[in-house]
Amino acid sequence: MNDLLVRNARIHTVDPSLPWAQALAVRDGRITWIGSDTDAPAAARTIDAGGRLVLPGFVDAHNHVRLGSDQACVQLAGADSLDEIGRRIARWRQANPEAGWIECEAFAYSAIPGGRMPHAADLDPLTEGLPAFVFGYDVHTMWLNTVAMRLLGIDRDHTDLPFGVAETDESGEPTGFVTEFAVRGLSRDGQRALAGLGVPWASPERGYPRLLDSLDMATAFGITTIVEPQNSLEDLPLFERARAEGRLRSRVIVALFHPRGTSDADLADFAAAAAEHDDEWFRVGPLKLYIDDVVEPRTAALLEPYCGHSHRGETFYPPEEFAGLLAKLDAAGFQAFVHATGDRGIRTVLDAVEHAFEVNGRRDARHQIVHVECLDPADVPRFASLGVVACMQPRHCSPDIAGPGHDWAAAVGPQRWAKAWPMRSLHEAGAVLAFSSDWNVAEMDPMIGIYTAVTRRGLDGGPAWMPGESVELETAIRAYTLGSAYANFCDHDRGSLTVGKLADLVIMSEDLFAIPAARIPEVRTETVIVGGRVVHRSG
Repeated sequence: MNDLLVRNARIHTVDPSLPWAQALAVRDGRITWIGSDTDAPAAARTIDAGGRLVLPGFVDAHNHVRLGSDQACVQLAGADSLDEIGRRIARWRQANPEAGWIECEAFAYSAIPGGRMPHAADLDPLTEGLPAFVFGYDVHTMWLNTVAMRLLGIDRDHTDLPFGVAETDESGEPTGFVTEFAVRGLSRDGQRALAGLGVPWASPERGYPRLLDSLDMATAFGITTIVEPQNSLEDLPLFERARAEGRLRSRVIVALFHPRGTSDADLADFAAAAAEHDDEWFRVGPLKLYIDDVVEPRTAALLEPYCGHSHRGETFYPPEEFAGLLAKLDAAGFQAFVHATGDRGIRTVLDAVEHAFEVNGRRDARHQIVHVECLDPADVPRFASLGVVACMQPRHCSPDIAGPGHDWAAAVGPQRWAKAWPMRSLHEAGAVLAFSSDWNVAEMDPMIGIYTAVTRRGLDGGPAWMPGESVELETAIRAYTLGSAYANFCDHDRGSLTVGKLADLVIMSEDLFAIPAARIPEVRTETVIVGGRVVHRSG
């Protein structure tokens, strides 16, 4: 007998051989049957879905659950001015009078007037002499006050840091703005340096609660497989601990960070970790690399100069060096997740994949380009022809984050807006889309990502930005399920509701196919089932 029967449902399977069904049965954690209510087999337990929509569990292809959001920090999401930042810091100081540091996250670059980057002089009056740092919303930059710069050893002679690069003014003095934090500060060496300098955020004691909060949030949102994209070997015990304590209710795939200087011995250790952690609940394997940075502070690599500037950003590797590196990793059997946001950065990665296949021969590598924010039309068909997955975060293209009046749109200029997150063009050219949240850079809820992909509108429902690059609802759901499963070599057992696959599914509060797109963000996961076991119920 089956263990579980879900019936009286409107099941969107994401399986073209049987796109819709009414019921499915589960035994030993896998789907054994799917079809109509009238033909449903017996089961020890039955869930009546009440006619609600059932979908495969979401596969979030790029979700920083380990980094997460730290509730001990001042939360600056939505703070659109220095005055508002000051008010939030003041309230936090009243609630935390014993704090030795002021730590803030989710700062929006647009809060600084005039389109410039923030300086210590902006933060000093708001922080009352305490050391303070502020993460950019994308966690690619840090904004420090003067006291923090002194404690972290930043001066005109020390700007090349283990946790980033300190920007300097025309006289050579550091301004308080640090770039390349995601590349350096989130590395093993960067984290060790910050912890050794006494930054509370970087302490091991803060990391595990962040992970647990994010894991619980993911499960509640119906994310049944999480891809954590940037970790060191020293981070793996956090996930092992969560699993041992019964807190790993969603499956996790972990990518290991490959910064500059990664040695052959490191690669051997990465391969050993992948061999050790390789089951349906916890898998280690892909490698995370960066070719460029981010558009807003003008550190992504563009083909042409930034609007109003003479520079076009830099790649972290010369193209020839990166092509050789990717060929080496490809020959060793590694899958690469490469962060690339600018059109020149993206082209550099595509060229590297092409070179790797010329050297090694073509294989089913499923290398990913992550973000794909500003893509030249000439490179759109290359994703499908090279088998490169476009791992994209729809919420990032929302007009209330990146559109006109915001730093992303201003940095590239109107002449390049047509290149912004070309999801439809990629899909129509045959590329595999893998959607994700990029939590905590954006909201984790897949409904927000799906809504943005379908409408290209902000959460306020205002005008759409570049609506010609929106996708159909069915395409967006597929990208958040089977597309992301394919991107991570797990489409054989998840991503669609198919006999033989893992019974990972969600029962939604409303039918996404029957409501206006504007209401998609209101929809919630009522029941989350992982491996045939109910792991979350709303309320």
